[in-house]
Amino acid sequence: MKVNILMSTFNGARFLAEQIESIQKQTFGDWQLLIRDDGSSDETLDIIAKFARDDKRIRLVNPNAASRENLGVIKSFYTLVKLERADYYFFSDQDDVWLSDKLETMLSEAQKHDQKTPLMLYMDLTVVDQNLNVITPSMIRTQSHHANTTLLAELTENTVTGGVSVINHALASKWLSADNIIMHDWYLALLATATGKLIYIDQPGELYRQHDRNVLGARTLRKRLSKWLNPLNAVNSYWLLITKSQKQAENLLNLPSLSEENRELTEKYTGLMNQTFSNRVRYLRDYQFKKNRKCHTFVFRTLVVTKLGYKK
Repeated sequence: MKVNILMSTFNGARFLAEQIESIQKQTFGDWQLLIRDDGSSDETLDIIAKFARDDKRIRLVNPNAASRENLGVIKSFYTLVKLERADYYFFSDQDDVWLSDKLETMLSEAQKHDQKTPLMLYMDLTVVDQNLNVITPSMIRTQSHHANTTLLAELTENTVTGGVSVINHALASKWLSADNIIMHDWYLALLATATGKLIYIDQPGELYRQHDRNVLGARTLRKRLSKWLNPLNAVNSYWLLITKSQKQAENLLNLPSLSEENRELTEKYTGLMNQTFSNRVRYLRDYQFKKNRKCHTFVFRTLVVTKLGYKK
């Protein structure tokens, strides 16, 4: 069994060593860590070089990274997935801390399933501050209310975090482009629910560190308040997410393996805003497009029905 752990780094020197050390401390140790640096200008490359010298399982795949193009996180991970074939691909951020049994727990569950079926598994996260003090023991319950495992749910909202996810090769082979994707973890979850299985393991897999340089991070109270104190920005943000999620879902329509049922569901969601008022109301009712929380579902459906603030 070949296990690739994929890490994309960019100016991550502050916490990188702690993340790699947590990977080295895993109870399952038969893995290789492939790191692609996206043009760091701090000490990131020096830290990676030291770990690679001391541990043959760790490799920087672009040793001339300082002179390479900055691809961004999505294309960087896409490059890593396509670099070497493996049975399983884990994704790692550069600033978190993995719990020691994460790999063993996820691989144990993954091997219960037919590897010809596209598969993605993910775990919960314990949200911590930059000093690893616990902010909330469960990000899924605090932020998303519940974990998604269906295409219907993933079309409108993602609950999968890349740092606690794994995919098999059957799913990796269906990832054909990095274009029009909001984030790699969301799109892979869409692929899994549309063509195979998305499975949630209800226990934390890592300490999800929140600091001033997070690319995304957890939805803290401060972030939520800053959004809703400016209603116009909040409406614009909602529409941006809706339209981007529709564009992202359109990628699924190019899959020949998509079932008729999932194709219909995807087409109805991606074409929702092109419908008449009565059809928008009917599609929301018949297909049950919604968000995970009731308050967000109310806002989402109100905007779709009224087209308040919608810009085509």
